[in-house]
Amino acid sequence: MQKKVMKSDKKIRVHFKSNHANPDSFPPTIEGESVFAITEERFNKTVEGYPDLKDKIDPFFDWDLDNFYESMKTAEVLVCWDFPTENLSEIAPNLKWIHIIGAGVEHLCPMDWVPENVSVVNNRGVHSAKAGEFGLMSVLMLHTHIPEIIRNQQSNHWESLYSSPIMGKTLLIIGVGNIGHAVAQKCKLIGMNIIGVSRHGKDLNDVDQMVTQDVLDEVLPLADYIFMSTPNTKETFNLLDKRRQSLMKPGVGIINVGRAATMDYDALVDNLNSGHVKAAIIDVFDPEPLPSDSKLWTAPNLMVMPHISADDGDTYIPLTLDLVMINMRRYIANESLNNLVNPKLGY
Repeated sequence: MQKKVMKSDKKIRVHFKSNHANPDSFPPTIEGESVFAITEERFNKTVEGYPDLKDKIDPFFDWDLDNFYESMKTAEVLVCWDFPTENLSEIAPNLKWIHIIGAGVEHLCPMDWVPENVSVVNNRGVHSAKAGEFGLMSVLMLHTHIPEIIRNQQSNHWESLYSSPIMGKTLLIIGVGNIGHAVAQKCKLIGMNIIGVSRHGKDLNDVDQMVTQDVLDEVLPLADYIFMSTPNTKETFNLLDKRRQSLMKPGVGIINVGRAATMDYDALVDNLNSGHVKAAIIDVFDPEPLPSDSKLWTAPNLMVMPHISADDGDTYIPLTLDLVMINMRRYIANESLNNLVNPKLGY
């Protein structure tokens, strides 16, 4: 629920916290640092499109915790990936809303630290276009045996692996939020049958059948391909466990762009070795980067993607800042913010 805010004629202090690359944190790579940094240059370029806000925002750009505690004494808005949550009311007495620059917020759960008068929003929607393309590409790669062909090339082995048209094949999307729906829209264009699983099970365009999670066992055997795009919550933790993987159609292809904790990767490796799972494309791991001794690296027909399915250096931060600006207008107008996170649910 949107918390009641107080308006004033003073500029609104917004603290933008970026993180330097750290293998034990986020982003874990130097490449990611450049993608996710909110710099003064990027902010100024975005705010040019919002002339009504140029004189109403007092931005402060920071790295890690260099100036965090001093700046937060007066900040009303915090835009970041992570931050110290303990004693937040004392650290930031004027804070009214927090914008997390990611769709998932499980790294901040449980969210019992959220002060009563503070709203939390996420980046829901920013990932959709890129993730939709990645999902379509991944499904087609699995269907045309690309993981097997790559493995054959590495061993100098020539084998003609043919595939039929994908029209009529069934794609099960577990987690039909913005990302899952974007994938559904792309895959529907090539004639696939789409089954979607969500918490509410409400009908959606481009999804042939929507169901709730309690009937997942019934639809798993129907899928030729499975696309996982769920957040990690109490309800989704280990959702695709060993038992449920045994229910899948032999020869199924799996894609996971959600969270590693939603799937039993040990069981996945066993199923890849046995052939029960034909191939998989995995973009999320715990920890990241994936340790060099992980058996996922050598599992047959498994493509390890370095968490790049939905992020890009050209549009991610501009789209993020658009969300911030749109919510800033709503904040000033005392309207409910977009993309509100329910602290009790963790998403």
